[in-house]
Amino acid sequence: MYLYDQYDQAMVDARVEEFRDQALRRLEGKLTEDQFKPLRLMNGLYLQLHAYMLRVAIPYGTLNSRQMHALADIADRYDRGYGHFTTRQNIQYNWIKLEEAADLLADLAKVEMHAIQTSGNCIRNISSDHFAGAAADELVDPRPYAELLRQWSSFHPEFSYLPRKFKIAVIASDTDRAAMRLHDIGIQIVEKDGELGAAFYVGGGMGRTPMIAPCIKDFVPLDRLVTYAEAVLRVYNRYGRRDNKYKARIKILVHEMGKDAFTQAVDEEFARMLDEGIEPPFAELERIRTFFEDPLFEAGASEEIDRSDPDFALWVDRNTVAHKAPGYVSAVISLKPVGGIPGDATSEQMRLMADLAKDYSFDELRVMHTQNIVLPHVRKADLHALWTALDGAGLGAPNLDTIEDIIACPGLDYCSLANARSIPVAQKISERFAANGKTEALGQLKLKISGCINACGHHHAGHIGILGVDRKGVENYQLLLGGSEAEDVSLAKITGPGFDEAGIVDAVETAADVYLRERETGERFLDTYRRIGMTPFKEALYG
Repeated sequence: MYLYDQYDQAMVDARVEEFRDQALRRLEGKLTEDQFKPLRLMNGLYLQLHAYMLRVAIPYGTLNSRQMHALADIADRYDRGYGHFTTRQNIQYNWIKLEEAADLLADLAKVEMHAIQTSGNCIRNISSDHFAGAAADELVDPRPYAELLRQWSSFHPEFSYLPRKFKIAVIASDTDRAAMRLHDIGIQIVEKDGELGAAFYVGGGMGRTPMIAPCIKDFVPLDRLVTYAEAVLRVYNRYGRRDNKYKARIKILVHEMGKDAFTQAVDEEFARMLDEGIEPPFAELERIRTFFEDPLFEAGASEEIDRSDPDFALWVDRNTVAHKAPGYVSAVISLKPVGGIPGDATSEQMRLMADLAKDYSFDELRVMHTQNIVLPHVRKADLHALWTALDGAGLGAPNLDTIEDIIACPGLDYCSLANARSIPVAQKISERFAANGKTEALGQLKLKISGCINACGHHHAGHIGILGVDRKGVENYQLLLGGSEAEDVSLAKITGPGFDEAGIVDAVETAADVYLRERETGERFLDTYRRIGMTPFKEALYG
């Protein structure tokens, strides 16, 4: 993983002290809330329903055991003993005191972490494939390119006050594990005639107006990667709406200009920029790449797994993923226990995950955009010992990509923007399906819940999605079907009238039962929905 040099550290340390002064002036009444708001947001500090919330950046989801231990210590010292891992591969703390926020940031800086640009109208945390560097199907490790873009975008003076927030994802596989086409810019590392390059997808996003990003350029040479990205941002910065925040995202600009006209504008800007020296020296990418070299995998590692314990065997089947190195897998630690809060981990659990990463995964962890944690490089011979430790700490749920592996935003329990609670709905659904025994039969079924139209829970991209809305002061839940954030990307559609909290749990089970009745051999829920359409589901739901 990337390690700070003296310039990185100096930059982060200086920002901490800058924010310390800003926070002190706010506490002393020398800054109004309106004056302080843009300053705190650029440092990841939100004012939520009950307290300040701090969002900490975990670039492309990669961290080591020392950093995870620090996150656990922060949870104990500044919060209430837990943290919440998010769909942007970050972590959030929900109970922060303003007078302690600068000290928290200083503690993060000691382990090469920060909260810079995790909010505000700027380029946010660069996300990537959580199996990067381990996946058996990737072309190359995409994280060096994500790191190059992170360095380019951090403190970029031209893009500190964009029309709206801006999100970038980088992958290097035809299998999309990062919701790449639902980002403002999605980049796929590709190969053409033996040369590596980047395909650019621009104008995706969820929220109030969900859109799938079209491919505007199928091949950009890697020695022009940053320049082309900057051309896209310049066009957006120049023409993006600033008079209406609901129409300010780049997806609206691409839609209103049209893909061809937008692409032409970017290409013209790109051509002008080629002589400006925007691109960092290619040697810089090579320098960054050295931080992401493969660990020293054991030659001839055993492929054998003792499956005599059925509970362990089930976890192996569901929560491990093929690895490029023989004798290894990537092991997913579920943060979705039955009845639990999706994405939450206690400080004790964080410390255990950190220790297990050091013992079994070359001191490396990944945060998944699905709110779980990955140990990317685990010997098959170590899996039983790993599972035993996880299971004893409530982290051994065997539910990856099942209906119990729910993505959910914090909702109305914490968020000032939410219209409805997400957490209780997620808890009740996981309890329902754990009790009725249908999880195994349902197979891959991705369920996502948002407490408002901002779609932090990615409900538009769920095979089954749930959107919480306010109906005359009463929480109401719309059911959506048919979404996908993977390479077969699609947007879910609303089935019809919404349900109350108890009713939405029943509705999810009804939709699942339609699938079990109608599916053909080998079909996922999403496949069956696409084949039979909405009508059979609506008939079962509404009569």
